[in-house]
Amino acid sequence: MENFSVAISFKGSLGWVEYDEAAHKVKITLGDDEGRILAEKFLTTPHKIKIPHETLLDFTEEDIDPNASAQALKIVLTRLWEATGVHVDWSRPVDYVKAHRHY
Repeated sequence: MENFSVAISFKGSLGWVEYDEAAHKVKITLGDDEGRILAEKFLTTPHKIKIPHETLLDFTEEDIDPNASAQALKIVLTRLWEATGVHVDWSRPVDYVKAHRHY
């Protein structure tokens, strides 16, 4: 299985979130300790999230555990910035960030 990774940033510091599919574990690598701690707490805690269905008005509140699967983590990542200030850089190549951990 291939691990899921996505780039993140916080107050000028670059890093990434990685999900180990086999271990069902989220790991955050970020040079800023404040951002790393905020992200770790948020991404290891289950959340109640309204999930859309057939229409824009069709939502159900579901319990989402970000450690359950890569798909569950991706859903919770959509709420990370608003809750913590840690930005998910969906379009930034994560391999580049892993090789160059600065702007």
